[in-house]
Amino acid sequence: MNIGIFFILLFFVIPIILGIWSKKGKEMNLEQWSVGGRGMGTLFIFLLSAGEMYTTFTFLGASGSAFGEGGSIFSIVSYGCLASVISYWTFPAIWRYSKKHKLISQSDFFTKKYQSPYLGILVAVVGIVACICYLVLQFKGLGYIVEITSYGVISSKIAIWIGAIGVTIFVMLSGIHGSAWTSILKDILILAIVVFLGVYFPVHYYGGIQPMYEAVEHAKPNFTILPKHGMNVTWYISTVLLSGIGMYMWPQTFPPVFAAKNEKALRKNAILMPLYQLILLFAFFVGFAAILQIHGSQASNSDQVLLLLSKKAFDPWFVGIIGGTGVLAALVPSSMLLMVISTLIVKNIYQVVAPSKTEAQITRFMKYLVPFITLVGLYFTFKGGTSLFGISLIAYNFITQLAPAFFFSLMKKNFVTKYGAFTGIILGGALVSIMSLGNNTLAQLFPHIPQLLSDLNIGIVALFVNTVVLVVVSLLTKNNTSVNRNTDLLIEQ
Repeated sequence: MNIGIFFILLFFVIPIILGIWSKKGKEMNLEQWSVGGRGMGTLFIFLLSAGEMYTTFTFLGASGSAFGEGGSIFSIVSYGCLASVISYWTFPAIWRYSKKHKLISQSDFFTKKYQSPYLGILVAVVGIVACICYLVLQFKGLGYIVEITSYGVISSKIAIWIGAIGVTIFVMLSGIHGSAWTSILKDILILAIVVFLGVYFPVHYYGGIQPMYEAVEHAKPNFTILPKHGMNVTWYISTVLLSGIGMYMWPQTFPPVFAAKNEKALRKNAILMPLYQLILLFAFFVGFAAILQIHGSQASNSDQVLLLLSKKAFDPWFVGIIGGTGVLAALVPSSMLLMVISTLIVKNIYQVVAPSKTEAQITRFMKYLVPFITLVGLYFTFKGGTSLFGISLIAYNFITQLAPAFFFSLMKKNFVTKYGAFTGIILGGALVSIMSLGNNTLAQLFPHIPQLLSDLNIGIVALFVNTVVLVVVSLLTKNNTSVNRNTDLLIEQ
């Protein structure tokens, strides 16, 4: 066994150790387990938010998509910056409202805003489905990372099982506290590894970043710019808008907001977060550097190019450190996903049906549910699927259907009714699901529509339908519902 495997296995153990350590001196009640007692400062909020945004996709999917898709990958940097601007205004508002009403989940927010536990159930179901997709993405990435960086000694399936068991243990023990502390190590390592690789590979193989682009352009003309069809300018703009709006619709982004000590910590987080987007550029450089270095059957799975290029260039011990960093990149977001899914199922579905349960019973049920959620994630992981980039896009399109009801709820005088919100989410989600699962595009369904429209991201079309239906149904049901009109709505002067 080479020393690289030692590093890989070490990073499987570290989260469990940190989870045990981080719970010391704390009573793991519902609020501590799920939102850290609402006492986390700027650093932890930043790391938790980054931990959810920068995952195995940053480590593998970004470089793989640059290798396989070319210029369209730059949409990720654009929508991340747009989302940070949106978060500057919305996060403090969410925090004020959640603190006043003691909310612990995204579904709680919708339930309270629209005075409808059944809308809360719908939001919970949408969140659970999207989070399961993202959990699958993390497990798949974990399998790629460990199998390749261990030189096949640890198979993908075994690696996924080990990671799943480890993350389940530390989530049950420490909740959000373990995720926060593990994020510190994970983010330092990702920053160091991805930046180093993004500089080293272009210099090592081409003599620099500019010569790398020149070589790629010579071999594959116009590959690093947007194509005329498919993922073109229309797709790019619609995807940036859709993903920028939807980036913070993920249910796992709400607990870090709830956990903040004050509004200032959230605004600082929004200011710092665009800087984190720069890490993605270095991941892109790795993908572009691999285009002329990875050939044949090795290039069949683009998500693996960072790891394959690393094996080609470095000694096994350093490959092991890269693999260990990738393990943390999978386990930290997986921990938040497991915790959030458990919270949504128990707090926002089960408790609606069984409201008499005590907080202690609810907390215990949440923890015991985590292993079963892990098994569901494992089932879909082994069942098969598409690329990491493809899974990410489908999940984003689906979860963004919560956005219209969310943003309207921030208005001082929200005219949207629970019926409008419910109908919009249902239709938008159904449209995205049918189109995505059937691999349909607007160009296929409507072959004679203008090119400007045919390559729109289907998610933005569903979002438009969602918004129109939401407004129409709300106006028709305005006098038949009792939407919460409290003057303590989110955005205050």
